[in-house]
Amino acid sequence: MSQGVEWAAHTLLNLAWSGTGELVPVAKLAEGNDLPRPYLNKQLQQQVKAGLLTSVPGARGGFLLARPAESITLLDVFDAIEGTDPLFRCTEIRQCGAVGVRTACDFTTACAVKTAMGRAEQAWRGALATQSLADVRAEADTRPVHEPDGTPRPGPAAPAPRAVCRPRRSTPRAAKPPAEEIGVAA
Repeated sequence: MSQGVEWAAHTLLNLAWSGTGELVPVAKLAEGNDLPRPYLNKQLQQQVKAGLLTSVPGARGGFLLARPAESITLLDVFDAIEGTDPLFRCTEIRQCGAVGVRTACDFTTACAVKTAMGRAEQAWRGALATQSLADVRAEADTRPVHEPDGTPRPGPAAPAPRAVCRPRRSTPRAAKPPAEEIGVAA
């Protein structure tokens, strides 16, 4: 799954939190999540085509939810960015040779790997279809809000409506010293 799905979900969530019905410019959405504007704009346009967002061009333009958060599912978000093609693509490698003995008649039925992966994908897609953007917002609203440095923000757990926010950046991990520096034999 591409990073675009995460960006799309967070952008939609931020627009749901804005709750004003006013257009939010792409620059504000990109800045609020520390995302590159051109790539985010591409994701936003895909969401417009999928009917999740409405866009208005121009200097005073921007984006807003095209439908209520209750009617936008996580499957809608995934499909808008990734499309609806199956995730697993069986190339029938079972017909290219085997360790065990196989005969031509073994290939007249559907590939068992393809069938199992299809069942798993359908279950996953079904789970995404049951979760709306409003459900995700409600879950997020129960979690504590933190300052960019990670300290809990005083006050209620979830002020409403929220402003578009910038995620907390994690500090990079220090590189591990070579084995000989910590006394481990190579």
